[in-house]
Amino acid sequence: MVIKKHINLSLVVIIYLITNNLYSQKNRINDSIIKACTIEMYANPNKVIYEGKKIVANTDNNIDYKIKGYKLIADGYSSKRDYEKSLEYVIKAFKLLNLSSNKLLKIAILNKLGIQYHQLKIYDKSIQYLDQAEQLILEYPYPESIHTDLGKNFIVRGFIYKDKFSCDIAIDFFNRGISELLKAKSNSNGAIISIAKYNKGNCYIIMANNKLAKENFIESIKWARQINGKSLWAFGLKGLAEVYTIEGKYKDAILALKQALLMSHEVNDLILNDELYFALSENYLAVNEWQEFKKYHEKELVIQKLIKARERISVSESLGLKEVELKTKISNEASNFYYFILFLGGIFILIIILFYIYIKRKANEVMALKNKIHLLQNDKMK
Repeated sequence: MVIKKHINLSLVVIIYLITNNLYSQKNRINDSIIKACTIEMYANPNKVIYEGKKIVANTDNNIDYKIKGYKLIADGYSSKRDYEKSLEYVIKAFKLLNLSSNKLLKIAILNKLGIQYHQLKIYDKSIQYLDQAEQLILEYPYPESIHTDLGKNFIVRGFIYKDKFSCDIAIDFFNRGISELLKAKSNSNGAIISIAKYNKGNCYIIMANNKLAKENFIESIKWARQINGKSLWAFGLKGLAEVYTIEGKYKDAILALKQALLMSHEVNDLILNDELYFALSENYLAVNEWQEFKKYHEKELVIQKLIKARERISVSESLGLKEVELKTKISNEASNFYYFILFLGGIFILIIILFYIYIKRKANEVMALKNKIHLLQNDKMK
């Protein structure tokens, strides 16, 4: 009997060890996929979306990896500028956060929501989630682990300040963000550094500083090449071409734009293609090559129709979000008003009860005094 129990216990231990090993191995595989996809985000977004969906489908019992899978899908759609689909998946991730104890994951999702709402130009919501993420970052006990998250937070704020306020403020946040990302020493941060450098370049164009604009576009291209981020590489070349155009170097601009166009076709970025076609048509016009001007102008018109169709969907999505937000706000305010009325009603009833008790007590005191006087008068009469 003892031997049988010992064998059963051994089997349980062996099964546990095998299951635990398989579980750990699956987690390691998922981590490897996520790391690889993060690097490939701007080179092959469709693959990123595919792998993200596989992770979600195969990790029903692991909330953290399901959240990471949803975020991966959202990142892939963001890379393709399909912001309504991206938002759909990042909201799915957000809804699962209360089931996770992973603070770094919560920070990443809040940052992603900040990025997503910025992309939809809902700036107040973006700042709201960025503030929540920053609060968790400041509370996190291991500062060396949050350089990437803090860097992204700063850079997204830079995007918002660039759109809403001034490039001076934006550049300061871009620099702070890049500094944090460099401290993290992670290859996967090359994409966001490239994006920050590109936006700095645009700011310097606005500020009429062509030298610094060119330097930042070249840096943006360098970081994009390191991760083979073809869309980012193309954007960097587009920025560089804009400087060449300003300087009157139209042939140099055309060469850079054509190189960018080759890369953009591989990622099918409509916004990028539209800007490249426009820039090419303008530069060909400047050098009086009418056939090339006409060719790229017609391509630009076709792309613009596709963009407008997509924008209608995005605007509808944004209005829907605003409507849901407004309904939630009204509902919350109505509930608060209802509870406030109940509170005031309770206070009023309490005051009435206390007043009644006070009057009753005074009436009893008066009655007791009258009785005492009556007794004293009776005593005197005796």
